[in-house]
Amino acid sequence: MERYRIRRLRAALLAFTAAGGLLLTGCSASDSGDGSSSSDRADGSTGFPAPDYSRGTGEQDSDSTDDESREVAPSPDYLSTFALDVDTASYGYARRTLADGQRPDPSTIRPEEFVNSFRQDYERPDGNGFTVTVDGARTDDEDWSLVRVGLATRGTQEQTGERPPAALTFVIDISGSMSEPGRLDLAQESLGVMTDRLRDDDSVAIVTFSDQAETVLPMTRLDGHRDEIHEAIDNLEPTFSTNLGAGVETGYATAVEGLRKGATNRVVLVSDALANDGDTDPDSILDRIDGARREHGITLFGVGVGSDYGDALMERLADKGDGNTTYVSDADEARTVFCEQLPKNIDLTARDAKAQVAFDPETVDEFRLVGYDNRRVADDDFRDDRVDGGEVGPGHTVTALYAVRTKPGADGHLATATVRWQDPKNRTPHEESGQLESDALDDDLWSANPRLQVTAVAAYFADALRRGDDRWTSLPGALTFNKLAVRADKLADTTEDKAVRELAGTIRQALHLEPQD
Repeated sequence: MERYRIRRLRAALLAFTAAGGLLLTGCSASDSGDGSSSSDRADGSTGFPAPDYSRGTGEQDSDSTDDESREVAPSPDYLSTFALDVDTASYGYARRTLADGQRPDPSTIRPEEFVNSFRQDYERPDGNGFTVTVDGARTDDEDWSLVRVGLATRGTQEQTGERPPAALTFVIDISGSMSEPGRLDLAQESLGVMTDRLRDDDSVAIVTFSDQAETVLPMTRLDGHRDEIHEAIDNLEPTFSTNLGAGVETGYATAVEGLRKGATNRVVLVSDALANDGDTDPDSILDRIDGARREHGITLFGVGVGSDYGDALMERLADKGDGNTTYVSDADEARTVFCEQLPKNIDLTARDAKAQVAFDPETVDEFRLVGYDNRRVADDDFRDDRVDGGEVGPGHTVTALYAVRTKPGADGHLATATVRWQDPKNRTPHEESGQLESDALDDDLWSANPRLQVTAVAAYFADALRRGDDRWTSLPGALTFNKLAVRADKLADTTEDKAVRELAGTIRQALHLEPQD
């Protein structure tokens, strides 16, 4: 079996856990009947006693050990903590790259963004907040399972007309590189369609940037001004170099000037993120507009375009800007982003959302979170609401997948998953938890819930594309591209999901690029 450089739960923890008051099993919750359960803690109280972090934060280097003969580096950590992430740009850009006949750079592969690109079947809450679903299934590797932690918000308010008005500042890259077909022209077409679909009480501002930035249209209500907005979009033309820093800074200044109380104020950055002029460091760029971000709650939604795309820069901007990213390569995807995904990102249901999964050392031997490399949070910062988390809107689901090796004959409680977030209006903290028992694990992954299988195929696909990345460690039960494509085709038939059918085709494109023996 591959060496899994993941956390080993040492036997010494057993005594500590017992002395700590059964911190993993002390959560009171109602049984949902499917092996998972949850309880709402609207006052921010914990689902189980807080761990003793003097034993270590748990984010240790898995390679660090004084014993070179150890196959898996020991760690006292039984907790996994990360900021929620609804980005999908990594999967979209990988699809575009493979369609162009090239393998994506392993450094651009973020498995969580592959997983979160597909629809899930989680139950949704009636009001604000999250539901927590925890399930899993056993792989072909002995004692190894895949465990899925699913978080879901209520349905999008766009469907009911209940959302607050939006004040959107579009920051549009018009540099020379945007002249390539499928960049600025695609953005213009999509923005035009979206303008027709926004409500009369929504507002739009337009900022463009190349070597310099310019406010083309100040914040303008849609009611009675749609033609003016269309004209501003249609007149955009590519020009010189890419001073992305100036564009973001001017965009936020325009958003602050046109700030609307009671509305959702958001900057929407449309760019290939190939910054080659001015400030190109995301931390420096966001530091300059930190006041607008924190004081006024203005968040960032990044839309990537182009066959050459500055993936790392766009991701860092979105992370630092309390937002998320996606990627579009054709007109259909662009319409989906601007007319379906963007409404989900107009409103927020949760700010600084973080998840923490506590594995039971009596039943779990090792575990590893798949992806979320740039979203890890120190375990003792889980309930520190000053520490940034992720921003989540209505209609979103967030999935985290774990590779878990259970102890031989393990029986009973396996894990508790807790999500913590702040109300976007008053910053009140809330928590919700779910449990997983050993008897809730399906005996075989490929006969489990079809949506869990889709999650597994997406993760295995990202895992295979990630070979060559220093962060890469093969998942247990991994399949070849050919077998993954067959699985995806069967799941497309079962789920009748076009996106899963496209996944099968994308996997086959990767297969054709594999070196032949």
